[in-house]
Amino acid sequence: MSLVSTDWLSQNIEKVKILDASWHMPTTKRNGYEEYKKEHIKNSIFFDIDKFSNKKTNLPHMLPNEKEWENIVSNLGISNEDRIIVYDNSDVISSCRCWYTFIFFGHKPNLISVLNGGFAKWKKESREITNEISNYKKKKYITNKIQKLVKSKDQIDKNIIEKKFIVVDARSKNRFLGLEKEPRPNVKSGSIKNSYCLPFGEIINKKDKTFLDKKLIEEKFAKIGIIKENNLVFSCGSGITAAVLGLAYSMINDKYLPAIYDGSWAEYGKVN
Repeated sequence: MSLVSTDWLSQNIEKVKILDASWHMPTTKRNGYEEYKKEHIKNSIFFDIDKFSNKKTNLPHMLPNEKEWENIVSNLGISNEDRIIVYDNSDVISSCRCWYTFIFFGHKPNLISVLNGGFAKWKKESREITNEISNYKKKKYITNKIQKLVKSKDQIDKNIIEKKFIVVDARSKNRFLGLEKEPRPNVKSGSIKNSYCLPFGEIINKKDKTFLDKKLIEEKFAKIGIIKENNLVFSCGSGITAAVLGLAYSMINDKYLPAIYDGSWAEYGKVN
């Protein structure tokens, strides 16, 4: 159950741990934590995608190491047995990046889900919101990372020749085709050789930011030639919207766990 509805969360709100993982593109001039402090879903705590990342690299929000992740999640007050619901108030559905990171570090996929439609849908339905900051008591979290769920630049380069997995890019068509300038400095335009493009926005309903129905998602993937493939790796600008496609594909393929090229185009397109 990669997604839960607002109705489901409303009925189970006292039985789950809730994370607000709102993250915004730098160009929007929005701050996820400042917005969280003003209003958020009751009982939710803020998950800072940038803060909870690898600080030893100049690439944006790369995965932390196992020890760092254990400390992060333990301090959030989350245990391995907790049922977690992640939501966001972001145009790039950033909650999916948090969802992916938990799965990569070994949280059982059936114990973590994204709120379909996020905070915008929750608020539009006049459900309970607050500005009270919640904290959970510190727990002891143990990681058991699934290494195959992340790819490096070397693996991406090697795969261009070996073709062991398919890379699908979640950026817009114009960025993928190199017709539009990249939003980050010192990053050239273009895409990874032999990769496919499925802009993440195409599998999201524009009206309420919910995911399309499974059948429509299947059609979107089939349109680019992806039918029941298990060896898919998703990429994007910096690893955020790649996770949106990862979640979408997990909805239509029960055997699939999300695999991400963590550096994504921020690394691959970097001008030396």
